[in-house]
Amino acid sequence: MIEEFKDFMLQEEINNNTVNSYLHHLDDYLKWFRDSFGSELTKLYRENILDFKSYLSTHRILNAKTINAKLAALSKFNEFLIQWHVQSDMVIFKTDYMRVQVDFASPADVSKNEVEAFRQKILESDNKRDYTIVTLLAYSGMRISEAISLKLSDINLLAKEILVRYGKGKKQRLVIINDKIVNAIKQYLKERETQKFKDSEYLFISRESEKVSRTRVNHIFNDYSDKITPHTLRHFFCSYALENGWSVHEVAGQAGHSNIHMTLIYMNPSREEMKRKANLL
Repeated sequence: MIEEFKDFMLQEEINNNTVNSYLHHLDDYLKWFRDSFGSELTKLYRENILDFKSYLSTHRILNAKTINAKLAALSKFNEFLIQWHVQSDMVIFKTDYMRVQVDFASPADVSKNEVEAFRQKILESDNKRDYTIVTLLAYSGMRISEAISLKLSDINLLAKEILVRYGKGKKQRLVIINDKIVNAIKQYLKERETQKFKDSEYLFISRESEKVSRTRVNHIFNDYSDKITPHTLRHFFCSYALENGWSVHEVAGQAGHSNIHMTLIYMNPSREEMKRKANLL
């Protein structure tokens, strides 16, 4: 049934990271169910779900976000069981999710100097592709999944625009790019012409594939920093753009935020700034 559930999610075009996360959370529930009742799961019961939620909160002492992630996975599994006619009713409701206090501090926790030092390290590694990926993420606000899915036809260097066709929620948007990104792409395209998969429709290729993998990109970051990640650079862009005069609506559009309240968080002070102020009390 697990493989069928995986196929069900892939058919709904849920991204691989979410699919893997949901499978992990479901496995956690199945293990708890076996340990608790000495039998295998046949369907979902609301009473079991509520007991599991209580177990996560009181025995494992997980935070609200983690518990909600597990409930979201089970809710999707519930939908799957209904489609497969294993059961006919939803047993998990929105009211079951735990309330999460919005973090007051800005999620951006790297400075411009740290980002530039990181870019310089990648540049000195003499890999134009990796340098371009890092530069693009730092100064466009794009998600890593969007960046590695870019096609050559999506990029207009003259207009300094990139069309993101595969954004979150399948939404397309136009992303404005600066000279740093334009220059990095131009230099990378020269190197790309010497590669095996130069005829690929995708911008970022590898020696083994027509499209660089997310895993490979994560390795790049891990090799050169224990602090900066692709998502860190997305946070950096949103915060840095607001500091430099972009409006909240401009940043929201550029980053592809579905809710402007997500963008407003970046206007809050950093944790370090809050700690500094706390010491003044």
